[in-house]
Amino acid sequence: MRDDPLFIVIAVVMLAVVGILLFGIGSFAKGGEFNKKYANKAMRWRIIAQFVAVALILLFVWLRGEG
Repeated sequence: MRDDPLFIVIAVVMLAVVGILLFGIGSFAKGGEFNKKYANKAMRWRIIAQFVAVALILLFVWLRGEG
């Protein structure tokens, strides 16, 4: 499974989701003007990245499924 290109793309997208989430949490922790400027944008990007990750996972299961 690790040699499957779709699996690698899914792993990269999931790491991007984690990175965006950590950026958002960091902006909340920092607070102030930085939080006001970037918090909503970061969470929107996280939602988009999560949607892409879930769609790719469903595509992977559909293409590679044995049922």
